[in-house]
Amino acid sequence: MRAVASRVYGEQRERALFRVLAAAWALLLGMFLLQIGNGMQGSLMGVRGEIEGFSTFELSLISAAYFLGFLGGSRMTPGFIRRVGHVRVFAALGSFISAVLVLYPSAPHPWAWVLLRVVIGFCYSGVYVTAESWLNNSTGNATRGQALSLYMVAQVLGIIVGQTLLNVGDPGGFLLFVIPSVLVSISFAPILLSVAPAPAFATSAPMSLVALYRTSPTSVVGMALMGGIFAAQFGMSAVYASHAGLNLVELSVFISMIFVGALVMQYPIGWLSDRMDRRLLIMILALIGAIGGVIGMVFGEYYNAILVAAFISGGVANPLYSLLIAYTNDYLRPEDMPAASGGLIFANGLGAIAGPVLTGQALTLIGPVGFWAYDGGLMALVAVWTAYRMTQRPSPFVDEPDYGAVKYAVLHPGATPVAAELAQEVYLENATDEAAGPP
Repeated sequence: MRAVASRVYGEQRERALFRVLAAAWALLLGMFLLQIGNGMQGSLMGVRGEIEGFSTFELSLISAAYFLGFLGGSRMTPGFIRRVGHVRVFAALGSFISAVLVLYPSAPHPWAWVLLRVVIGFCYSGVYVTAESWLNNSTGNATRGQALSLYMVAQVLGIIVGQTLLNVGDPGGFLLFVIPSVLVSISFAPILLSVAPAPAFATSAPMSLVALYRTSPTSVVGMALMGGIFAAQFGMSAVYASHAGLNLVELSVFISMIFVGALVMQYPIGWLSDRMDRRLLIMILALIGAIGGVIGMVFGEYYNAILVAAFISGGVANPLYSLLIAYTNDYLRPEDMPAASGGLIFANGLGAIAGPVLTGQALTLIGPVGFWAYDGGLMALVAVWTAYRMTQRPSPFVDEPDYGAVKYAVLHPGATPVAAELAQEVYLENATDEAAGPP
């Protein structure tokens, strides 16, 4: 009977996967192309900035500006959508992204780039908010988890492919800025021509950080620290690679390994998350991440060693983001989950704004080893903070059994509140299924 039930369950999941692809292929393809452009421009900033003679501090401000714009966009775009609708917001923000991408080489001044990065961060965030609300509308209860997973995979694969395209042109010229601009422009065609009608739009007001901290101090502090780590990985890894003397091919492979690690480790860690104390898993993963930082510090002169360090760092950082949200939900009632997701993303955004500046200071003070000292140091802080919190409160599995442990859902660290609420719906559906028991 168990074998038959397992086969039936597998067939149901396969049919659900095909339903998601049939309903959302255009959106997933568009987001894949959009992330190729985002991955290219994120790395290209560091390389071209070095060529233009920008200081490490200036490059760190340019990187931080993206996350400042991203945080602002995630909070302001819902109001734009309510006033003028999804399609107009989507098209307008996409046009701005394409324009900004070709303006970078035309205005090679650090403060011009800071302004442009604020704009492009705002626009990317707004595009994600719009696309994610469409994704939510195109999926039902049976397919929402698969849709969220495919969306994350499309995003990460796009960033990885974007790194390979860095090698098709001269970073000192215009071509590498034109390519992402064209890809971004193309990405909107399948979305605008094929997606379902724009859905009704609503998001929950975020829970205050004070209330959220009282609910889960581990998660609020952890999310702020993880924001700093992700921002360094996404925004400053190219600056580190330039300081370490890597050529363009080596740089693109190095950055790709961060996101390959994220893709490979997300699901095994999610499986573990549903089967053990989440705080213990958070602490173990953060310690592994700290070890990755030590590898980068000690063996940074060996290229293969920094690839291993990049794989470890990305492989634990991205899943830790989803894991902290899942852990917070273990302490929440279902009606509080959507508001909590907005508060956690805000904490993550604050850390992301500070992350590039702190990484830049570390690179300036102690050289390339500073990148790994920063990355491993923040991972160690996550581990120490989690270990301390484990002495202050029992696990929710024991202390508050009425809440139960909702299953882990995949979420990318660049998520907006809309994606986070989509993930929360997956959590709630999983929790409902668990309560109902097997059919």
